[in-house]
Amino acid sequence: MGRKWNNIKEKKAAKDANTSRVYSKFALEIYVAAKQGEPDPEANQALKFVLERAKTYNVPRNIIDRAIDKAKGGGDENYDELRYEGFGPNGSMIIVDALTNNVNRTASNVRAAFGKNGGNMGVSGSVAYMFDATAVIGVEGKTADDVLELLMEADIDVRDVLEEDDSVIVYAEPDQFYAVQEAFKGIGVTDFTVAELTMLAQNDVELPEEAQAQFEKLIDALEDLEDVQRVYHNVDLGE
Repeated sequence: MGRKWNNIKEKKAAKDANTSRVYSKFALEIYVAAKQGEPDPEANQALKFVLERAKTYNVPRNIIDRAIDKAKGGGDENYDELRYEGFGPNGSMIIVDALTNNVNRTASNVRAAFGKNGGNMGVSGSVAYMFDATAVIGVEGKTADDVLELLMEADIDVRDVLEEDDSVIVYAEPDQFYAVQEAFKGIGVTDFTVAELTMLAQNDVELPEEAQAQFEKLIDALEDLEDVQRVYHNVDLGE
């Protein structure tokens, strides 16, 4: 497990500090989740998950409420969930998840971002087999031993528990996401440093300096696309 999740979040937060990009992406994801099911997170697991993620990114309450109210009002915008796979410099691997109301526009923009930044689109399945869907949940104020004992008492199997900087990070199967959170909430832990369902590369790779600079430019170009929600990759950027 080579990723430092809190460092990654700090880097993203710094990048987004002067923009509303991260909030607008969450607003769209919340709207879609609320529209596809009940607008009540207790009756809509997809919405509940998005709200848990939004909380760790400090998304303002008014943005969340506005997105849910828009869904309640029967907004007529329909969005498709799409996944693209591709390659960056030196054969690095990238997965791009998008929400779009115009599939042709999104496909064209993603393809252009790859092509202009040293990458190329792959076919479905060309990259995803090298990643594992993973629940990642982080807390502060606990040790790895504390967390392992808690999870054992709750009879929850996880992939790994690691101390990373000031947090303990739990890596688990996606279907254990809520079980792990409920175990923490059972001992009064309600704030999480990270709460993600992600695609975790089975093996990270390192790139030479020049290729890494080009790779970061490619990732930035993809993340800057309006329709792109998340980008996963297998490169160790030394966060």
